[in-house]
Amino acid sequence: MNSLFSNLPTTIFEVMSVLARETGAINLGQGFPDGPGPEDIRRKAAEAVLDGYNQYPPMMGLAELRTAVATHYAHWHDVTLDAEREVMITSGATEAIAGAILALVEPGDEVVLFQPLYDAYLPLVKLAGGIPKLVRLEPPHWRFDEEMLARAFSDKTRVVVFNNPLNPTATVFPREDLELLARYCKKFDAVAVCDEVWEHVTFDGRQHIPLIALPGMRERTVKIGSAGKIFSLTGWKVGFVCAAPHLMKALSKAHQFLTFTTPPNLQTAVAYGLGKEDAFFEEMRADLQRSRDRLADGLRSIGLPPLESQGTYFLNVDLAPLGLNVKDEDFCKTLVHERGVALIPVSAFYAENPVTSVVRVCFSKKDTVLDAAIEKLSGLVR
Repeated sequence: MNSLFSNLPTTIFEVMSVLARETGAINLGQGFPDGPGPEDIRRKAAEAVLDGYNQYPPMMGLAELRTAVATHYAHWHDVTLDAEREVMITSGATEAIAGAILALVEPGDEVVLFQPLYDAYLPLVKLAGGIPKLVRLEPPHWRFDEEMLARAFSDKTRVVVFNNPLNPTATVFPREDLELLARYCKKFDAVAVCDEVWEHVTFDGRQHIPLIALPGMRERTVKIGSAGKIFSLTGWKVGFVCAAPHLMKALSKAHQFLTFTTPPNLQTAVAYGLGKEDAFFEEMRADLQRSRDRLADGLRSIGLPPLESQGTYFLNVDLAPLGLNVKDEDFCKTLVHERGVALIPVSAFYAENPVTSVVRVCFSKKDTVLDAAIEKLSGLVR
């Protein structure tokens, strides 16, 4: 067996979800919505599987979806893409990330990663033979600065993996941070693999700024999006990859030998969804923001004030300022057994030197679920 995978422990996400099922706890750990997703988009997928083509679609994706992706990003981010040469469809964003890392990283290349990080990044970098160089972000603001980048970048830096908005910290990075990162990518001739699956899930009027749109980054950025996050259909696993032709040449080969293609009926439905009116996306954000505020208000009312949530399905609570002398993982395991609520310790998102005082809470749930969780947690902090 490959020791890289055989020696990996069971993820904390699986641990907490199993505990939630075994104990009947309310699961605010794993990040998925309670609802079924938009009915019209689901109906398009059903119609396409019954009445449409169900054999192998093109390896790069259906032309109608690639065109829809290019049109969507031109409208929302003012990024002009050639649908034929610069857009590819994958079986989810994780496949897109895997393909990008395998296509761009060779043994000995250094790869800059920002922690806390999505748990797939590190094993994939190591599988490709890359050497991870970690930038450690801390609460409450989760920002990076020039000194931190200077320590991570070197002449061996080949790739930067950058998640914005950032799960689990719920941070939407401002333009000045992006410009700083772009400057370092250009200085060290690095390619940025941008995991932007939460690009539409931003709050309080914030607008997502894709790194590919910044000066000098068009030719050195791989932009990755996710229909699952945009439409709250996390099980569909339809991802988008956008990159300049010289990068796409290698990216497409990696995709060809990973999944090759993606169900055509889902591609048809996502193409329809991407063309919906602006009001659909704005209402989606407003609904999630309302859920965020409901949970945040509830947590404050019981003495667990959350950190600012600027985007994603999550908000975080830092236990340290509350005087709770307990590590986040122990806190979460105690809660699921004694209070019947499952959360996620943010230390699980660190590869080394973790922050051990922050827990992540998912708010993309029904009001009744959020209210029940607050009731179960009341009286916890005295």
